[in-house]
Amino acid sequence: MEIRSFGKISKSSKVPPKTMSILKTRLGKEDYQKLIKINNPKLHQFIADYVELCNPDGVFICTDSPEDIRFIREEAIRAGEERRLATNGHTVHFDGYHDQARDKKHTKILVPKGVDLGPHLNTMEREAGLKEIHGILKDIMRGHKLYMLFLSLGPTKSEFSIPCVQLTDSSYVAHNEILLYRKGYEEFKRLGDYGRFFRFVHSEGRLQKGVSLDVDKRRIYIDTQEEIVYSVNTQYGGNTIGLKKLAMRLAIKRAPEEGWLTEHMFVMGVHGPKGRVTYFTGAFPSLCGKTSTSMVEGETIVGDDIAYLRRKNERIHAVNVEKGIFGIIKNVNSKNEPILWEVLNGPGEIIFSNVLATEDGSVYWIGKDGKIPRKGFNHSGEWTHGKKDAEGNEITPSHRNARFTIDLRLLKNLDPKWDDPEGVVVGGIIYGGRDSDTSPPVEEAFDWVHGIVTKGAALESETTPATLGEVDVRKFNPMSNLDFLSIPLGEYIQNNLDFGAKLKSPPPIFLVNYFFKDQAGKFLNDKRDKAVWLKWMELRSHGEVRAVKTPTGYIPKLEDLKRLFKEVLDKDYSEEDYVKQFTLRIPENLSKIERIIRVYETEVPNTPKVLFEVLGEQKRRLQEAAEKYGSYVLPFKFAEAD
Repeated sequence: MEIRSFGKISKSSKVPPKTMSILKTRLGKEDYQKLIKINNPKLHQFIADYVELCNPDGVFICTDSPEDIRFIREEAIRAGEERRLATNGHTVHFDGYHDQARDKKHTKILVPKGVDLGPHLNTMEREAGLKEIHGILKDIMRGHKLYMLFLSLGPTKSEFSIPCVQLTDSSYVAHNEILLYRKGYEEFKRLGDYGRFFRFVHSEGRLQKGVSLDVDKRRIYIDTQEEIVYSVNTQYGGNTIGLKKLAMRLAIKRAPEEGWLTEHMFVMGVHGPKGRVTYFTGAFPSLCGKTSTSMVEGETIVGDDIAYLRRKNERIHAVNVEKGIFGIIKNVNSKNEPILWEVLNGPGEIIFSNVLATEDGSVYWIGKDGKIPRKGFNHSGEWTHGKKDAEGNEITPSHRNARFTIDLRLLKNLDPKWDDPEGVVVGGIIYGGRDSDTSPPVEEAFDWVHGIVTKGAALESETTPATLGEVDVRKFNPMSNLDFLSIPLGEYIQNNLDFGAKLKSPPPIFLVNYFFKDQAGKFLNDKRDKAVWLKWMELRSHGEVRAVKTPTGYIPKLEDLKRLFKEVLDKDYSEEDYVKQFTLRIPENLSKIERIIRVYETEVPNTPKVLFEVLGEQKRRLQEAAEKYGSYVLPFKFAEAD
């Protein structure tokens, strides 16, 4: 069938009679009445087109009412996509054995013929992609029910907010989005025929034993021209929860057109002296400490994953795009993440995904307190200790990328400004990744440009199970956002440079590294140490502690860390710790610069010239330090700075 292209809807636009006839016939009286309360011809046409194409047995429109939301939760149980657990409100979901992570290979940006976004972005010619995906979607929902949700990215009634409509035949996906995003039905009614909303079409496809059967036909296509995301033959949340990372591609394309940024960042409040709260954003690849940083005890969380940033009154303001967490559960325990631990072990609406469910109705995940159960049910089916898959690999009790979904309002450390339509003022920006041999635990950039280039654009991280493919491989991942870009990388970096350059005093930029190791392979950070690095960054953002100036940035002074470790963790911090953690490793830093320059010279067209200049200056400073002090330089060799 022909899928119509949409431009801006005018006040006089009306839905053709044929479209209204389709909606009346396919939706049923009650759901049709829900839909026509939204006076938006573009929305009506979109829904009619995809109901006809996907051909579901029935359609349910979810409004903001408690009754409709409760129906979605009950549908997830009735359809077998979730199972109730012993704790009130807890359910568990299992994806297919080969559908456990983001499918980078089959996630593609659809571009017009002749458009080249560079080698780091997976693209496909738009007309061919639409033809393929519409072919796959033809009658794909026959035998399924279609759930339609109206949601908002960002707080409603805000300049940050983007209205969204999700079509899915998975009650599990619908349930996740209800927990993760703000209600949007009343917002659509208020906005009327507003034409710029994001659209998402998902189908889990044919099912076998409750999981997607045709994973070889798994496709996730992003059409930035029409702001539509298609996702088929998959159930894993990272591939199917449209408003999450899939919507990031749409927002990253739209943001520079309107002068703002879409970033893979948490937003949190770090509490300083005399009741002061300073808000930080932070970009980390998956499984690199992002959620755990935003959840550090004693601080407050605004959001853990995606932020929109705007300039307002000479400051950067940020909002959390979401209202929930779809988080990695591996290694969440009572010692390292007590707040999350308390939530996950108490009553409340929680979806556990790909953990181990036991006979008593509880769940186990890798790294949880207590003994590993001997048997249970997981993503591989019935599980017993030592079970192996068809390739002879031992199956862990829970998947290493097992997840939980919660509403932020379950958290006792939720920041009072988490839903402020004005956002929060950003006092500092943090980048972080898995780096075993180069960067110290915390370091501040010299200025905005130095920070964007050396901390953001030069970010590397060792791979994790959150994406399909090899693990523990060092990957280039600028701003931890490479997987989610929909514009050329050079353009994206220039947008970041320009964004701060237009401010008189942009916030400081920091790099953290929780995975620094000694030569024997032993971690030099304790997991709880991040609480101290946060306090130091908060003080630095207000100019209240001095620092040591090294060739790569500012690092803490020993006496400040001694005091902060004692105050924050009641822990002694020794000179020996300081030397191990903050000795400058010049060969490793020079090697990194060479790798990064090579990538930008050979793989990133239109790289901003300033990137090479800043990296060249850093290389020169490192070489001068090596000539003066040798390859490995103690932090005491460098002078104190403001």
